[in-house]
Amino acid sequence: MDKIKLNSERQEAMNLLKTARGQIEGIIKMIEDGRYCIDVSNQIIASTSLLKKSNALILKQHLNHCVKEAFLNNTGEEKVDEIMKVLEKITK
Repeated sequence: MDKIKLNSERQEAMNLLKTARGQIEGIIKMIEDGRYCIDVSNQIIASTSLLKKSNALILKQHLNHCVKEAFLNNTGEEKVDEIMKVLEKITK
């Protein structure tokens, strides 16, 4: 697959993922240091939120670019099926 340039959604998603990576590294250290469970849990929740936001941005980028282009080329139904499968996973 060709490398897609980083538009605003992808760049923001990347920034969120890098922040989440830092948080996850911090969580691992918290566990290694025997930190209070609730503090660890709160950091896991914060990291999960960043991952969800990042995923939403990637899906927005997919809809605005990939799906839009597919519909312009009369192949949009495939892309809708892909999105539906992802939404099923998210809502489980």
